[in-house]
Amino acid sequence: MDIKYKITRVQDAQQKDKSVGFLRPYEKEDHISVEEPLEMSLKFKRGDKWNVENISITMRTPGNDEDLISGFLFNERIIENINEVEKVETKGEIVGDYNLQNKIEATINNTKNLDIGKIKRNFITNSSCGVCGKTSLDSIEVLKTKKIDLSFPKIDYNIILKSPEFLRSNQSEFSKTGGIHASALIDNNGKVIAVREDVGRHNALDKLIGHVLKKKIIKQENQFIACSGRLNFELVQKALMSNIGLMAGVGAPTSLAIDLAKRFDMTLIGFVKSDSFNIYCNKSRILIKN
Repeated sequence: MDIKYKITRVQDAQQKDKSVGFLRPYEKEDHISVEEPLEMSLKFKRGDKWNVENISITMRTPGNDEDLISGFLFNERIIENINEVEKVETKGEIVGDYNLQNKIEATINNTKNLDIGKIKRNFITNSSCGVCGKTSLDSIEVLKTKKIDLSFPKIDYNIILKSPEFLRSNQSEFSKTGGIHASALIDNNGKVIAVREDVGRHNALDKLIGHVLKKKIIKQENQFIACSGRLNFELVQKALMSNIGLMAGVGAPTSLAIDLAKRFDMTLIGFVKSDSFNIYCNKSRILIKN
C-alpha cells in the first residue's frame, strides 16, 4: 500500500549536461510506503469463558494482515500448528487518512501450552524491528530442538544469483516506493511460490510464512527463502521454525544469525548480487559447476 506525496527533488544537472554546473530542484509526486500501527489480539477459551488479550503492537504496511498475525503466532511459537488459528477478524473503528481498521484478532482453538503472562511480557511493546521489542534475552531463545536435514534442498548457484531479480520482479510496491522489504519462497527451478512485502523485514517474513502455511504450499525439500535486506538473528529464527534449510539475502548477515544457522544446519547466504554471493555456512546445499 502506498500514497503519493509532493516532494522537491534535487538533482545534479551536470550529470546529464556537462555544460551545466549547478543543482536543479524540481517539484514532483513520489510514491511513499504507508506505515500504520497494528494492534494484535488473541481470543481463546478458558473453561466456559472466552478471553481476549492484546499481545502485540507492530508497525506494518497495511495489507495481508491475516497472514501477518498467523505467521507471527506460528513463528513465535504461541501456536504449534497453523491449524490452531480458527479464524481471524479485523476489528476497531475505521480511522486515519487511509480509512483503515488497525486492530486484528485471532481466535485459537488450543490453549494447552498458552502462557498469556509470558506473551504479554515479551511482546507488549513489540515493533517491526523484531528483537528490540522483546523485554529479555530469555524471550529470544530458539524453541527448536532438531537440526535441519542437510540433504535438502539442493539449489543451483544460478538460482541464487537470480534471486534478487526474482524478488524485485514480483514486488508490487518496491518499484513504486523503494521503501519496502520483501520475503519470497522460491523453488529449485527458480519459480517464485509467494512474495510478501512490508516496511518491516520481520513482518514481511511473518506474512510470507503465515500465507504459505495456510495454503499448504511450503515444501522444504526443494524451496528456500530470499529476503531483500540484511539477515539478523530473528529472521533466521523465524525461517527455522518452518524448517527452511536455506536462506539468502541481498545484505549482510549478523554474527548471531550465522551462529544460529550453524547450530541448526541451515545454509545462510548473504550479499547476493547478479554475479556473486557469500556462503557463510553449510555450502553443501549449493550446486556449483566447476
